[in-house]
Amino acid sequence: METKRTNKELLVKGIKTMGLTLVLMFLGPTLFYVGLSNPEKTLYIPILIVASILCILAIFFAFKGLKTIMDSMFKNS
Repeated sequence: METKRTNKELLVKGIKTMGLTLVLMFLGPTLFYVGLSNPEKTLYIPILIVASILCILAIFFAFKGLKTIMDSMFKNS
């Protein structure tokens, strides 16, 4: 009978993805705040667009990282 073990390489990959998520979770809203606090600047709209993309990427990488971590612990391969 085979014992279930954590796939350490996949776990490290998931943790790295969660690290990227952490950076994006702070960078996106901070950039969004900077963009909204300066509506008279010429880069107002591009900053808001980039901030929105970073926030969406943070959500995407959070789900991807959590799935990778869960696969490393519970997937049989």
